[in-house]
Amino acid sequence: MQIWEHRLKLTDIRTGKIFDEKPLVAIEGKKEGQPVVVAVGNSAALAVGEDVKVVNPFSHPRVLFSDFTVGERLLQYALGTILGKKFIASAPTIVVHPMEKLEGGLTMIEIRAFRELAVSSGARDAVVYQGQELQSDEINFESIKEQVGE
Repeated sequence: MQIWEHRLKLTDIRTGKIFDEKPLVAIEGKKEGQPVVVAVGNSAALAVGEDVKVVNPFSHPRVLFSDFTVGERLLQYALGTILGKKFIASAPTIVVHPMEKLEGGLTMIEIRAFRELAVSSGARDAVVYQGQELQSDEINFESIKEQVGE
C-alpha cells in the first residue's frame, strides 16, 4: 500500500490487481449516529449533495495521515475492491509505504497509526516501510518486517 496526499495505491502482489485512486471518501449526514459513506475513491470527488462532505484522510499540512476513522473506511473499501470475497476469508499482510511528507522520518506515533490503520481495516499483520519505492517482485513481508525492526 503506497500513500500520497492525493493518491492511494494498493497492489495485490499475488494477482497483480491494483486499486489506484484518489484517497477520498464522500460522507452524507448520519444514520443512527454514524456517518454514511456514499462514495469512495475517484467517484467521491463527483459526489454532490446538500449534506455531502468529501474527506481526504491523508491530507494535512504537517503530516500525511489526518483522519483515522475515514482512512479506515477508505482502506476497507480498497482492500475489498482488490481482494473481493477472499478478503473476508483470509486477512492479508500489508506493507504500508508512505510516499511523501517524510522529512526527518516518521515519528513512532505516525508509524503506529499507519500500522493500526492497516490492522483495523482487516489486515492480519502490517509493517510500515520507509525507503525507496519497492517493486512488486521485491516485496517480501517477512524480510521487510525484519529490515524495519518490527
